[in-house]
Parts: sequence; structure tokens; C-alpha cells
Amino acid sequence: MKIIVCIKQVPDTKGGVKFNPDGTLDRGAMLAIMNPDDKAGLEAALRLKDQYGAEVTVLTMGLPKAADVLREAIAMGADKGVLVTDRVLGGADTWATSTTIAGAIRNLEYDLIITGRQAIDGDTAQVGPQIAEHLQLPVISYAQDIKIDGDKVIVQRQYDDRYHILEAKMPCLITALSELNEPRYMTVGRIFDEPEITTWGRADLKDVDDCNLGLAGSPTKIAKASDKVRKGAGEKVAPDSPEEAVSYIVGKMKEKHLGGL
Repeated sequence: MKIIVCIKQVPDTKGGVKFNPDGTLDRGAMLAIMNPDDKAGLEAALRLKDQYGAEVTVLTMGLPKAADVLREAIAMGADKGVLVTDRVLGGADTWATSTTIAGAIRNLEYDLIITGRQAIDGDTAQVGPQIAEHLQLPVISYAQDIKIDGDKVIVQRQYDDRYHILEAKMPCLITALSELNEPRYMTVGRIFDEPEITTWGRADLKDVDDCNLGLAGSPTKIAKASDKVRKGAGEKVAPDSPEEAVSYIVGKMKEKHLGGL
């Protein structure tokens, strides 16, 4: 079985967020980590590898430094990595990103593709299903458990306070939740091994048009971008008694029409 895991290097928001003049993220100026949902998807693939002897390829699109998450994934147990990087691909929205990744995947053999549900820098949950659409594959999203039965996958799909059990014949695509599992650590031996990483550019993408790539090929345009809004100090009060405190809170709730008061 051959599994492709799509992972993304995302900004570590604890270190602050920086933007380019056109409103896109200045990824080169920020600390970066592997997207949490993607890491859960990688762990799911590695567990299938442990159980069935699968070959796991990790693929990412980004700046050259995105190779760092491929090295991390290989140190965790993936077999090889593919970095898709090219200036013409920069500034891509979900449509252009999924088009690019699908163009890269067409060069590879696969039975199963696993992506994270969504990336913490965009929170759209669109790229995984869009890749499946480009490749004309069935997709099961929000996976919280994955099993293999012959040529089928059996997935528990999270749904509000319950879950669906869905089956799909491979090849197919699954999007994983960070709650799917607890990702393993990198192993010391694999950290120091020379990882097998292939770098592709625009010329290596199959069956894609330039009009669907990069910032120019992105139908979504950013009107405004900013760091997280900082809250003001708020109103501070010092009531003389618990009764006065309760009266004050109830009064504020009435002002805001909260609680049916």
C-alpha cells in the first residue's frame, strides 16, 4: 500500500504573525511548525505502515525552508518527502494551492491520500476536499478513526455529538482531525539519517494551467489582514458586597439582552 500525506509548514502563532504589503503572510519572517491536523494525519499513516507495511510519502508546498517539516516527518517514520516550491506558486489561496498539490500528486503512485482537516493559518478546511475533486477521488473528512479492510477504508467521521461510519474504496482521500491520535516523537537515529527529499517546481506539475497558480491564479483576494485583535483593559468595579456585585452583573446582562432577563 502506498500512502501520500500532505503536510504544511504553518506559522507558530506564539511567536507573532507578520504580513507582506499585499496582505499575505510573510512566512519567511516567522517561526514555523508542522500543522497539528497534518501531524495527526501523518501519525495515522505511520500506524497503517506499522500494521500493513505501507510506504509513506510526505508532500508539502511552500518556501524552501518548508523542507524542515519533511525532515521532521521522515524522522518520525515516513519514507520519503517531496517539496513543491517555486516563486510563481507564492501567494496561493486554497484553490491555487489544491491545484498545485494535485498537479504534484499526479506524478506519484498512491492508494490513499491523507491530509489534515485544516491548517491553523487559514482554518478553511477546503484544500483536502479540493485536492480530491481535482483528482476525482472520493473523500471522507473529519476522520477520528481509520481502518483498512482489503481495498476499502473504514472511517469514523466526527459529526456533532456522534460519528458516522463510512466506507470508501481506494484510492481515496481522508482529512484527519488533530484528535485522531497522539503523534509519535522523532527517533534519534532517523534525525541524523540523510532524508530522501525530492524538490519539484512549476515544470514538474502535471495537467495544470498557469492561470490557476499562485497569487495571480487565486480567486480569493485579501481585503485586509492584521494580527489578532488586542482587547482593552475593560471596566473594573469594586462592589461593597456580594449582593451589590450580583445586582451589577444582572444589570449588565439586561443591557446586553442576555439570559432572557
